[in-house]
Amino acid sequence: MTLTVSLRGTREVKNNYQLFRLTGLLDAFSEATFRKVISKCIDDGPKHVILDLSKIDFVDSSGLGALVQLVKKAQTLEGTLQIVSNPRVTQTVKLVRLEKFLSLQPTVDDAVKNVKDT
Repeated sequence: MTLTVSLRGTREVKNNYQLFRLTGLLDAFSEATFRKVISKCIDDGPKHVILDLSKIDFVDSSGLGALVQLVKKAQTLEGTLQIVSNPRVTQTVKLVRLEKFLSLQPTVDDAVKNVKDT
């Protein structure tokens, strides 16, 4: 799935969650498309979402804004959205004190264990 020139990803749908593995930049240029695509996937279900950002090179404030909006959307639909992070993403998220709200996880396996059966 090519979201933009600077952001690419894959989507795996399991029984009760969907996993996105993303690479590239989550910034002002890719944020709108990223938000639109993931938002539609949340609508389509499953409602529990894991975003693997461990291979992301850069997240800026607009990328963080998109992540916050997607967490709120998932929660509205009684789902969850967790983020698998890397040191660079974690550092950016901690600067704005969103690490709890964005449910940062060290690995995809940790995030999968947190998914509740529906």
